[in-house]
Amino acid sequence: MRNGGRGSTGADVTDKARLKRLGDGTLIAYASAGSGSPVVCVHGALCDFRYWEPQLRGLADRHEVLAPSLAHYHPPLPDTQLPAFGWRQHAQQVLDFIQACGLDRAHLIGHSRGAAVAWQAAIAQPQRVRSLTLLDPGAPQEAGLPAEAEALRAQALALLDAGERDAGLACFVDSVSQPGAWKRSSEAFRNMVRDNAATLAPQLADALPPFRQADARALELPVLLLDGALSPAQYRDNAAALSAWLPDARRHTIAGASHGMTFTHPRRCNALIGQFLAEHEG
Repeated sequence: MRNGGRGSTGADVTDKARLKRLGDGTLIAYASAGSGSPVVCVHGALCDFRYWEPQLRGLADRHEVLAPSLAHYHPPLPDTQLPAFGWRQHAQQVLDFIQACGLDRAHLIGHSRGAAVAWQAAIAQPQRVRSLTLLDPGAPQEAGLPAEAEALRAQALALLDAGERDAGLACFVDSVSQPGAWKRSSEAFRNMVRDNAATLAPQLADALPPFRQADARALELPVLLLDGALSPAQYRDNAAALSAWLPDARRHTIAGASHGMTFTHPRRCNALIGQFLAEHEG
């Protein structure tokens, strides 16, 4: 059993976080399930390892699924060596986590901001990545974010600063999905977002680098791109651009899904991801 992961089931993985100390001394919490070729899942904004519960359940029959919580995200850990909050640090954490788990390579899956972090990790050390799956990839293209998206993020921060936590979180969640997404979300999802509310301000102050055509053309990895048919245009535009630029990419748009597709359409997402992983085990 590697790192306590093999043999565990999706029924209890998000209730029993495991801990791993990285090479720089940072302690990281993660959930794991299953056995087989390793898959590392990278969460996005306001989330943590609990975001991947549908994948910890749905992919564990053929894979060892590992879902770390990046530094500063839930759960709080007794660690005085936390790195600064930033995409660079988080991308390095992903790579350090793969190494700390004793893995030569891993399939890498990222959602939204986590897709941008996974992208940067794969660019930095492609030899550590077997394949890359990006769900609604969340970095801006070279033109930057739309003005409307920037305004909504500013509004969310203002509400949080005023002590209106749920209103601010609802504003942000709706802005990256659809109006009313927060209200329609499960209480478990809302509690996860509440647990990570303090990360929103440093995240929005830490601008992600844009996806660049030159990086994509140089990345000789198989890449799966999944986007929601109802997701905001910026995510679908990113998926379309990367699909055109990458030398080995396939793209699927999930009908009826928006940004939280792994929660709302887990069977379809898991089926597409599982098929893709099975084709790239060599």
